[in-house]
Amino acid sequence: MYYVYLLRCKDNSLYCGQTNNIEKRIMDHNDPKNKTTKYTRGRRPVLLAYLERVRTLVEALKKEREIKKLTKEEKEILVQCFKKRSK
Repeated sequence: MYYVYLLRCKDNSLYCGQTNNIEKRIMDHNDPKNKTTKYTRGRRPVLLAYLERVRTLVEALKKEREIKKLTKEEKEILVQCFKKRSK
């Protein structure tokens, strides 16, 4: 199982990524010692704003590319839909 996610950063920006271990990846993004999270490094803390499960890495990479092409407003709509589904 793979996950495509959006993180809400401290500056209200949204970061999109994919992983096969969502808990570890969010911890990485919030870890000040982690050097692999370049974008979120100066924007901590981050919170999970959107999550989508897919079966394969190929699907995850495709979905990540699709989301990254969206405008900020379109990404915010995804976040709102995710919040409604999560309740």
